[in-house]
Parts: sequence; structure tokens; C-alpha cells
Amino acid sequence: MLDQTILFPYWLTLKLRNAMYRRGFILKSQKAELPAICVGNIAAGGTGKTPHVEMLLRTLAGIPEWSGRNVAVLSRGYKRKSKGFQQVMEDGSAAFCGDEPLQIKRNCPSATVAVHKDRLEGCRILAHPELLSDPKHARTVDKSFPAADMVILDDAFQHRKISADVNIVLVDFNHMPDHDHLLPLGRLRDLPERLDEADILVVTKSPAYMTDEEKVETAARAGVRNYDCSACEGERRNGRRQKLFFTFIAYDTPRPVFEGADTRFIYSKKAILFTGIANDTPLRRYLSDSYKLVKSFSFPDHHAFSKGDLRKIDSAIKAWPTAAVATTQKDACRMRDCKKNVSPAMQERLFEVPIRVEFQSPEERLEFKETLAGMLRRS
Repeated sequence: MLDQTILFPYWLTLKLRNAMYRRGFILKSQKAELPAICVGNIAAGGTGKTPHVEMLLRTLAGIPEWSGRNVAVLSRGYKRKSKGFQQVMEDGSAAFCGDEPLQIKRNCPSATVAVHKDRLEGCRILAHPELLSDPKHARTVDKSFPAADMVILDDAFQHRKISADVNIVLVDFNHMPDHDHLLPLGRLRDLPERLDEADILVVTKSPAYMTDEEKVETAARAGVRNYDCSACEGERRNGRRQKLFFTFIAYDTPRPVFEGADTRFIYSKKAILFTGIANDTPLRRYLSDSYKLVKSFSFPDHHAFSKGDLRKIDSAIKAWPTAAVATTQKDACRMRDCKKNVSPAMQERLFEVPIRVEFQSPEERLEFKETLAGMLRRS
């Protein structure tokens, strides 16, 4: 009862906001000027939006209608220091544009990646780059990019002012909404009922293999009844048909963060791990298969590494001089920003572990691709 009393004001605010947007009363959503795919969630971080955006870029490249087209990515650029619309460049800094947009750009360099708090205006600029000649955009640093044919909206499911053509909503397998609470008592930043509005649900961070029975049970926990595993589809409580897919985390071979690193450290039997992400448990498990983790440091998500943080890691390096030092790609983006404070010992043995998402089977991947292509044709 106490929990319900604490959460009631936030619950009521969300309920009223969603109702007003749904009915177009006072609050209204607008379509972007170009086809838009939204990738979002209803929880506070940790569902894997960034690797799923990268997966979407690869998927769209395999759809004939979109192969060779300019698909842009628009993000808010959480915790960036820049203002207004900014294009993300490969050699840019996480402080300028945000660590996640920078990671997307470095993993998908051919895509236009931009950040802007106002998603509607950001889409207009991506569709019409000439708008940047207006004096109000004087702070935009890099203004040269081709007009976008489509935009992927990163983390925009709660940004109700813009209406996407396809809404892809991610749900963490380890934190299903049926056993979660609204902030601050839980991780939910929106009501579970908003999952009804998703065109595609993706259960992320699932086991690499799941039986059909496990999929049906998990789908039910996400609000999808009578789930058909072969069609990747079920039914919401309002009778609406909804597609649901399962993805899991896969890691690639570690690679150096700084030039001149000694790649022999990759083959060490020991490793020091530090992360600044929402949940580093999957990475710990992965590294534990190949290394003895002699020391680990967990910092808050999007953490800006201080000199004191770096000294702690250096102390661990001195204690285990043959150990490699591992981190995530997102953290590596921020580490490059503070290179001048990174000791030579850390630079020579620091490696990032690339991440990607995979579907449960090739058939499920193909079904996702065909589903996405069909929804875009009908939009």
C-alpha cells in the first residue's frame, strides 16, 4: 500500500499524459518529414538500444528498397556538452556528442549520425541540411552531410511530440515489466500499458537458446498472448496483433583502444575490467570464460572518468602487471576523451570488447527483416 501511495502522483501524471496524446487533446504528436523508425523502451536504460540501432542499420542495408539509401540516426546525445543540432563525426569526442551516438558512428561510419534535443527539428534538418545556413544554427560545427531518406530515432519512445512510422520497443529479459515498478521504486519510466502501442517488441539479453515453451511464457510476461513461435507473433490484451522477437548479446574479439597497444595482452590469462554501463554482468560472464578477472570496477552509467578513477585502475595494473585491461565500447569512447590522463601502462593494455545483438535463429532474423520491410512499405 505504501508503494502505491508513493508512486501514485507519477502514475497519474503518465496516465494523463498518455491519454492526452492518444486522443490528441491538448498534446499532439506530429509525423516526421521523412520515414522514421523509433527504437525505445519503457525502462531506465540497460535494454541495449545502441547495438539494436546498429543492427537496424545492417538490416535496412539488406532490404532492396533501402539498400544504398541514406539512413540517418538521430539521438538526444545524453550528457553531451554541445548545444543544438550537431553531426557526430568518427574522430569526435564523447563529451561533445555523447558516448552512444559516437559508438554508433564508429561502428557504422557510412551512416549520418546526429544529436538534437528537439527530435522534430532534428528530422527536418536531416531531411533539409540547407536549413543549417540559418544563423540560429551558428553553433553547429559540421554542417556537411547528404539529405537523409530515413531516420532511426534512438530512444524516442517517450518523446511523444514525434510520431514514428514503426515503433520498436525493447524489453530486457532479466527485468520484465510484469515484475517491475515505476521510478523511483523500480526501473520503469513509463506505464507497461504503453507496450500495446509498439509495432514490434524485442526481448533483449535473452539466453542464446530458448525452447518454444520458454518463448511463449516470456511473451506472456511481456503482455503477448497466444504467441506463435514460427510467425513471431501474438495478441495484445486489446486484440491487436503484435510481432515479438528475441535477441541475445554476442561479443567480438577485443581490440585496442589506443594506437600502439601491445596486442599480446589480449592473450593474457588475467584481466582487469572497468565499466560505466547500466549492467555489466553479461560482459563479466563472457570474459570469465577466457580470463581470470583479478579486479573489476563498476561505475555509474555514462560515467565521466576522473583522475582518481584512473589512479585506481593504475593501482590494479601495478598489482597484476601481466593482466589485460578490458572495457566496453561505450566506455572506450569516454576514455579517448581523457587520453592525456591515461598512463602509458594503461594505454598499452587497454582493450574494448565490441558488442552486437543476434537473433535466436536465422529464420527469426529473416522474419524480422521481412516484417520491417512490410511495415515500411505500408507506412
